[in-house]
Amino acid sequence: MNASKETGARMKKKSKTVVKDKWRKGLEISVLSVPALIMFLGFVVFPIVMAAYYGFFKWKGFGSPTTNGTFIGIQNYITIFSDAEFRSAVLHNFIIVIGSLVLQAPIAILFALLLNQKMKGRAIIRTLIFVPYVVSEVIVGTGWSLMLQSEGAINAVLKRIGLQGADWISDPKIAMWTLLILITWKYIGFAVILMLAGMQSIPEELYEAARVDGAGFWQLQKSITLPLLGPTLRIWAFLSIIGSLQLFDLVYIIWGQYISSTAGTSTMATYMVREGRVSSNYGYGSAVAVVIFVISLVVALTYQKFILNRDLDGALTEKPSKSKNKSVSAVAEEV
Repeated sequence: MNASKETGARMKKKSKTVVKDKWRKGLEISVLSVPALIMFLGFVVFPIVMAAYYGFFKWKGFGSPTTNGTFIGIQNYITIFSDAEFRSAVLHNFIIVIGSLVLQAPIAILFALLLNQKMKGRAIIRTLIFVPYVVSEVIVGTGWSLMLQSEGAINAVLKRIGLQGADWISDPKIAMWTLLILITWKYIGFAVILMLAGMQSIPEELYEAARVDGAGFWQLQKSITLPLLGPTLRIWAFLSIIGSLQLFDLVYIIWGQYISSTAGTSTMATYMVREGRVSSNYGYGSAVAVVIFVISLVVALTYQKFILNRDLDGALTEKPSKSKNKSVSAVAEEV
């Protein structure tokens, strides 16, 4: 009887301790998450809600839309999807998404493989590859726009070596390729750094065991590096896709607000600025911003569901092991 009473008292005391720990953890999570939640609501959710609200008005951007604007319902959204220029801009964004992945992925992997080897000047090469990524888009766009002019430095160099230059900016057949090359040059450093980080996290013991079995360099990369680099590749691809859908700076600086549409390099963001802010139609621009957000959100959720979930399975939940269950039951029997 005394033993059973002691056991009951211990169980009650343990349950009280568990409850206290849960309350303490819940309080800590609440205290730490409230500031981030306030920032998220204030700088993400609230602007999206207000943009959706402004999208129902024909409004020039000053004063309240209810007094200085005209409520037109979903007419702005109907105009967006019926506008051929917006559909072209969406197509250009998805071309940039695919082109960026196809061009940057193999180049980044090859550079990372090279820089992952012991060689002289490796630190300098890493720095030179990463420099374009940290340089401002305004500086990059301005510099390249000057060099890519018909009488610019690129055509001058080609002329000196006996080649004919091209209209790199205005020719619709070339402009998109020019943009893809510039994007690759600008953002390849970020991809290389991510690939290097992923490669350096692979245990060296795997390579040593494969070498003992007679595997060569390319066999090592095919059988070990690329499969284990999968999570890093998927994360980089996700970031590249979202960035491509929101591309604005380079296109707006190099091609401007009007040339981009005729050259075939306009994006959803440049369309939004041209038809919204420049045209003093902020209601329409807000509606375009909401549409861009919805398209990006759908793409992000789809990518996460079908591709990123394989890296997240089991990361957020932990099932108790059988050994733990056995040890707990054994302890209970002993008590």
